Amino acid sequence: MTNNAMRIKNLATHLLLIIASVILVFPFLWMLSGAFKDSLEVVQMPPVWIPTHFNFDNFIEIEKYFPIFRSLWNSVLVSVVSTGLQLVVCAMAAFVFAKIPFKGREALFFLFLITLMVPMQVTMTPLFIIFQKLHLVNTMAGLILPGIFSAYGTFLLRQHMIGIPNSLMEAAFIDGASYFQVFRKVILPLSKPVMATLLIFSFMGSWNNFLWPLIITSDNNLMTLPLGLSKLQGRWATEWNVLMAGNVVSFIPIFIVYLFAQKHFIKGITMSGIK
Repeated sequence: MTNNAMRIKNLATHLLLIIASVILVFPFLWMLSGAFKDSLEVVQMPPVWIPTHFNFDNFIEIEKYFPIFRSLWNSVLVSVVSTGLQLVVCAMAAFVFAKIPFKGREALFFLFLITLMVPMQVTMTPLFIIFQKLHLVNTMAGLILPGIFSAYGTFLLRQHMIGIPNSLMEAAFIDGASYFQVFRKVILPLSKPVMATLLIFSFMGSWNNFLWPLIITSDNNLMTLPLGLSKLQGRWATEWNVLMAGNVVSFIPIFIVYLFAQKHFIKGITMSGIK
């Protein structure tokens, strides 16, 4: 391939990437702009791209629709606890499936993976009945517990742990380490990139979860942020500027988590063995 052809190819590639980036970023920029507009400017045609006057009262108006600080705290608590416990549970299960041989391990893991094919909506009703029998409806535990277990998270970590040389474990065993010590001091430190990837996926899924909190809670004191944001959309009319301000508030925690874990994110995906 000649230099001119290579330049044209690179130019076309960069042009496509720029167009794709603009398409992906535009909704976020429009949301951010709308969060600071007044109720008339946000629906004005032709559209106003930059607010004439930055209206910070939109963020205060949210409190009139639902207790945003209480909902924000509930979402943070549920997301942090469920994500932390999911990382622990998935890491231990992945270690067993990847590094501890036992009879029927592959068949059991296959059955484990089958649960990925079952939609959440199918299991939600029996899960609610179980939680009702356990008196976990309208409790913080009822919001947290379903997010602890993840077949996808276990699969992601197992794919990475399989690639860790067994010689490292054997050397630790020779030094007198137990399985738990090998897991904690050898496997987990080598799995940090994939753990960071699962952390982002898990936190984002828990943070944006709407259907399960809607079913398991009816107490406003347990309302999570997605439930609260749904109250910003009225039956007959919607204050779009206030709704966009609420979405900005909801976006900030996920963005912060991603900033802290981004350096491990791409590396974790590539090391997990998933194409």
